[in-house]
Amino acid sequence: MHMMAHKRSIIIITVLLVIGAVAWALAAGQTVDQRGVLAGSVMANGLTTPGATAREGDILVYVQTITGPAAAVRATVDGTVKEVLVKPGDKVKTGDILVRIEPSKR
Repeated sequence: MHMMAHKRSIIIITVLLVIGAVAWALAAGQTVDQRGVLAGSVMANGLTTPGATAREGDILVYVQTITGPAAAVRATVDGTVKEVLVKPGDKVKTGDILVRIEPSKR
């Protein structure tokens, strides 16, 4: 009898973990990662903020490079900025996720 209760507990925990993983994956799918295309030091000037409206092509982050200020990230979708993962002075590399945007409903 004790073995059946133990087995049932394991099944219930497994089902809850699967449901949680699926819910997390669906929630994570609601934002689009914006990756840097240049390495450099993040500049305060022109840095987007959470809640800002972004249009495809808008510059979200500038970095200071050897040749001067340059756009490190442009929005790849229209939407609302949900997260800015960098702050002025941060050193970033090409491919780093710098901003997350929640796409507009079309």
